[in-house]
Amino acid sequence: MALVTDSTAELGLERAAGLGVTVVPLQVVVGDESYQEGAPEVTPERIAEALRHKRPVSTSRAAPAHFAELYARLAEEGAGSILSVHVSSQVSGTFESAQAGARQAPVPVRCLDSRQIGPATGFATEAAAAVLADGGSLDDAYDAALARAAACRTLLYVDTLEYLRRGGRVSNAAALFGGALAVKPLLGVEDGLIVPVARVRTSVKAIARLQALAVEAAGEQRVEVFVAHLAATERAEAFAASLAEELGERLVGDVRCREIGAVLGAHVGPGMLATCIAPVLT
Repeated sequence: MALVTDSTAELGLERAAGLGVTVVPLQVVVGDESYQEGAPEVTPERIAEALRHKRPVSTSRAAPAHFAELYARLAEEGAGSILSVHVSSQVSGTFESAQAGARQAPVPVRCLDSRQIGPATGFATEAAAAVLADGGSLDDAYDAALARAAACRTLLYVDTLEYLRRGGRVSNAAALFGGALAVKPLLGVEDGLIVPVARVRTSVKAIARLQALAVEAAGEQRVEVFVAHLAATERAEAFAASLAEELGERLVGDVRCREIGAVLGAHVGPGMLATCIAPVLT
């Protein structure tokens, strides 16, 4: 069996390769030029710089034909079935493309809408990989990925909702939530959608509130944690260290802290700080 995800899962190529996961890159469009995520022309740093200078930046899903070709190649390489785990269909057409490609595949392909965004999709994919590595079935892997995605809590702070509004990832009404009186918005992912969670007056208070919400999401469970940022390395590292200290023995392994890829970065803007709390279910 083969396992596929997309680049918004933030697994990183090295980690994905170690898990036996094939990553489908989404597209980033800067000005009139389109690139696959991961291309040297569209590093997160370059995306942040383009956004600061108000250059047009947008993203697009991988085409159904790309998925069809990938599934056919995996079948040729010996896969008898494929599980394809993707970013929420509420914010991206990637899952739809995967489904269209699956209909042309020479082997059974089961596509999973994680109803999540970013690292939570990655945690779901890892759960599926663990099941397959233990000899589990495709259905078992699907169920494990779905359960892990549903258990994850994704929270994020953005300096402004303008980038999400431009890309249609939040409504104008939600954008007003963050724009009124220059408050700093905290957001979450619920049922695949980006939704407002809280409004805080300053960035310092917003990040403190973000940590409090993350600890609340963890509860008494053992959890894995991912901290992501765009052009905010020091802020992210300090936040990760503080969160790890507060979680204490509930934290499994180290907090994963990294800059997000260009596709997600194009929608959140410089200064974004996010965390994903992933309860360990087994």
